[in-house]
Amino acid sequence: MRVLHLVLAPRLSGAEVLAKDLAIDQSAEGMAVCMASLLPAHVEFVPLQEELQEHGVQCWFPPQRNRIAGKLWTLFLAVRRFRPDVIFAHATIPSFYARALPLRVPVVYVMHSATNDFERPLFRRVEHILSGRARVVIGVSQQGVTDYVQAIGPHPSMTVVPNGVDLGRFAFTDGAGRSGRAPQVVQVGRYASVKNQLLTVRAFGQVVERVTDARLVLYGVVEDPEYQRAVIQLVRELGLADRVVVAGPRTDVASVLSESNVFVMPSRSEGHSVAFLEALASGIPIVASKIPSFAFASGFAGVQLVDTDNVPCYADAVVAALGQARAQRSLIGLTLRDTAARYRAIAQQVSRHHLAVSVR
Repeated sequence: MRVLHLVLAPRLSGAEVLAKDLAIDQSAEGMAVCMASLLPAHVEFVPLQEELQEHGVQCWFPPQRNRIAGKLWTLFLAVRRFRPDVIFAHATIPSFYARALPLRVPVVYVMHSATNDFERPLFRRVEHILSGRARVVIGVSQQGVTDYVQAIGPHPSMTVVPNGVDLGRFAFTDGAGRSGRAPQVVQVGRYASVKNQLLTVRAFGQVVERVTDARLVLYGVVEDPEYQRAVIQLVRELGLADRVVVAGPRTDVASVLSESNVFVMPSRSEGHSVAFLEALASGIPIVASKIPSFAFASGFAGVQLVDTDNVPCYADAVVAALGQARAQRSLIGLTLRDTAARYRAIAQQVSRHHLAVSVR
């Protein structure tokens, strides 16, 4: 079987990292696999691209940004040369491009977005036109499926496949953390208003009044440069420049988690956050927003789901978490192995159906 994973841009973000992990898993299972994109790869993705190629996965990333016609043509060439039996289009915009092409290859649309894409009238109109071209629609959470049905209507083949975490990389280690060093709070996520780094900085300003040697580090892809500048400006206004690091993405998130004492995620909304799963696996105390996507973790040890819009409440939870030890958590059903098995089954199902229809 030949599988193509299509992403918007190869970058250090949840959907793209999951696509990379799935591609490597499928290649290890004997499938021919290609990862393609509509936009050039971010420089930080280069080590992951090398990892893909070391595992026999072809990479088809354009060297420069193209207009709509150029993106369609580049994708058409990738499909024609690789000849996939199925295309997994990760996120809404890549799925639009894959389904807009006059191809017979079945497309599986994977809804990764942290927000409801179909609140946008243009996206609703396009999806109404293209919905029939998706052989399967995958939601990484039930909320994503619900949003789709409410905006577009039911699809004949919809399913929920939660994201999974690689326990080989993000394993609980008793006694991990910055022992003997200043306590560190970390947030991992792209710089965009939905991730609420501004709230974290405000809450941290209150945390250091009680934990005077605490530090905060923020890592993530710069999706919205203006928003990142606002975060930096707030750090300066609050006099926290010597306590807060506002940085770009990191490839070694496992190391970041092992060196930190608390993981925070005050997102306004999420699909099924890979970073959140990684934090769960690491055992680090977690403070996150009380949103539906995180509700499944409410019973885990060391996890506080709070109203992060209430800055004093958010700060109190972080202070409490700084006093907690790491906790071992069972993630049965939420491992990369679990997720990869579901994707392999869907690929085989779609491929068999396509072959049967072609024979007729």
